[in-house]
Amino acid sequence: MSLVVRTLSSLAVLLIVTMTSAHAAEVESRTVDVDGLPMHYLTAGRGEPLILLHGYAQSAHMWRRAIPQLAKRFTVIAPDLPGFGDSGIPTEGSDVKNAAMRVHALATKLGATKVRVVGHDIGLMVAYAYAAMYPDEVTKLVLMDAFLPGIGDWLATYHDPALWHFFFTGPTPEALVKGRERIYFDHYWNDFAADPQRSVSEADRRLYTAQFARPGRMRAGWQYFASFPRTAQDLAELGKTKLTIPVLVISGEKAAGERLAGQVRLVADDVTSIVLKDTGHWVLDERPDEVLAALQRFL
Repeated sequence: MSLVVRTLSSLAVLLIVTMTSAHAAEVESRTVDVDGLPMHYLTAGRGEPLILLHGYAQSAHMWRRAIPQLAKRFTVIAPDLPGFGDSGIPTEGSDVKNAAMRVHALATKLGATKVRVVGHDIGLMVAYAYAAMYPDEVTKLVLMDAFLPGIGDWLATYHDPALWHFFFTGPTPEALVKGRERIYFDHYWNDFAADPQRSVSEADRRLYTAQFARPGRMRAGWQYFASFPRTAQDLAELGKTKLTIPVLVISGEKAAGERLAGQVRLVADDVTSIVLKDTGHWVLDERPDEVLAALQRFL
């Protein structure tokens, strides 16, 4: 009898765990109109709002494997930035500050007035602008591997010859890349990783390539690079008022390293820095367990 009871009890626990895991894995894909622009986002969970912002060469899809864990504690909102993924392409204002305003408008529409914000790459620039523009609405901020235009010695990164892509915009580059999008993006996913075999997955590479190969999408992504001088002016002005909220910086040892944290300390009072060893730019793809654990501890 006791064996039967124990077996039934074990089956019940297994069923509960399976049901819980299945519920946690439910990630919904939604699109809403935000001031005339369709904004696509992924969402899951319940609790305090958590906004996740992707960077260049990716989309909100980059967060899919992290969302189920984060959704156990938060209502996760992971939008495609304007011009990326399945969000609309703005007719004007494809820059960091305007993107932050549009993400804020999306959050407001969803009733998220007190939020935590996480951003990677261009997404970290948008995340910082969001926190600096709406300081009373952001409780914690995470910035993951890139740099902040306009802050400190940002020009050293901006003019780094290895980062030629900041200036590779316009009709001729667009014509050169058309039909060769995968070759173009493999440069980022391979060369900016510590190990190309431990970078963005093959399935994700195919998805992102298909997203950017659609009409107008490559140009829309490049608009963020073309607007960096304007972004530098915007962030320099915002940086005159220091953030007082806790800020976590996560960088790859073989990418931003300590440089990003040095910039962030110029514009925020409470900064914690994590530099992941033997890691490149794609921190979440290269070190998913370490990054997710750091996010959960901090958030």
